[in-house]
Amino acid sequence: MVAQEDLATVFGRYVAEATFQSLPEEAIRAAKYSTLDTLGVILGASGLMDVMPAVVELTRDWGGKPESTLFGFGGKLPAVSAAFVNGSMGHGLDYDDHLPEGHHPSVTVLPALLAVAERKGGVTGEDFITALAVGQDLFARLRKNVTWKQDWFMTPVVGTLASAAACAKLLGLDAKQVADAIGIACTQAASTMQTAYGTGGDLRGMYGGFAAKAAVLSALLAEKGVKATSTPLEGNAAFLPVYFGEWDRDAMVADLGSDFHGASILYKLWPSCGVTHAYIDTALRLMGGPGRTDEIETIEVFGGDFAKQLSEPTEFRRRPPTSNDAKFSIPFTVSLALLNGTVRVGDFSPERRADPLVYEVASKVVFVDDPKYNWGKELPAGAVRLVLADGRELYGEAKHDETPGAAHNPLNWSQLVTKFEDCAGHAARPFEDTEIKQLVTTIDQLESVADIAALTRQLG
Repeated sequence: MVAQEDLATVFGRYVAEATFQSLPEEAIRAAKYSTLDTLGVILGASGLMDVMPAVVELTRDWGGKPESTLFGFGGKLPAVSAAFVNGSMGHGLDYDDHLPEGHHPSVTVLPALLAVAERKGGVTGEDFITALAVGQDLFARLRKNVTWKQDWFMTPVVGTLASAAACAKLLGLDAKQVADAIGIACTQAASTMQTAYGTGGDLRGMYGGFAAKAAVLSALLAEKGVKATSTPLEGNAAFLPVYFGEWDRDAMVADLGSDFHGASILYKLWPSCGVTHAYIDTALRLMGGPGRTDEIETIEVFGGDFAKQLSEPTEFRRRPPTSNDAKFSIPFTVSLALLNGTVRVGDFSPERRADPLVYEVASKVVFVDDPKYNWGKELPAGAVRLVLADGRELYGEAKHDETPGAAHNPLNWSQLVTKFEDCAGHAARPFEDTEIKQLVTTIDQLESVADIAALTRQLG
């Protein structure tokens, strides 16, 4: 009997052989949409994440060869350091793209790729799009086809592997070296869901940086000839059996190279945890818009295991002490939406979190535990019931496939441009309107760019 190839070998061959010409149109579209979306979030986070000046100061203290740009702050650092800084901002607003199943495919891949592209030099837009599409595809294939128990934090865990493979692609490594990069990345893939469940702290916003840094390091080590152990993904004590126990190998490799799962990526209209979006949308639809909060007696939100994490402890979620805690709060985000009609990137400031009017509405939110809404294969649904002062009750299912930005209601390019402009307006250094327009134009024409540095130098 012929031994089955390890998935790292299969993925390595796929990545090495991928070409821009082999990409379907929807994969190219997803790569460009994600580039615009993720870079906008990074720029916004550069000015809105309180922790980032200290992180930038630390990495600048490390010094090293100036290879790759720090987005929003300017200056260059070694590619590994730049990937860490830029990746740390990618999820900082909880506004980055995600899969229908949950978790974020671009936040680790894109910052790593841009850092490597600058270091290498001469990387064309077509080369960059190809590497990004491959990375997004691998992320989705790994995310969708493992048994997940809400234990490992999937974005940094599988994102480290997918990003390492994408960086290896950009470096022009052969199939064996790509497999080695994946195997090296296995030694660094980490983080558990306590990063999301826990309260306070900064890591929930910046975890993407650790994966992006590890990905760049893994690919550069493979380029230098460092070899991974045999069967890193499927050996007896390898990544998949140890981290997940069960995985659907056939599904992971089905139509590999022709069906790019990154095309299913979704983009957020609101800068908060994706599970909050269905509740925001449903509450607004039931009330017919904002500004009528004085008519509401009680806001009952029905949810399962993960929604409970975003609703309790009750007082903590009604008045969250940090920006990250607010983004993971159903009472706070629903209150914002009912007051304003939307949730904006500036709505998580200390002043807004202390706003007595926001707290007054959030205090009307009551969580109702219903296990039928537990997180399964896709983002969990829920329900909302509004009890009005006149005795009426308004009830609606909170389904994620109906919210703005969902698969049946996706954001278009124009909406993403508006989002990008809003985010860029909060960057650490001011961006002129002409600069923002030029960034949008460059990304819109990304496949025609002769050197991706034409994009990255605009971001510093």
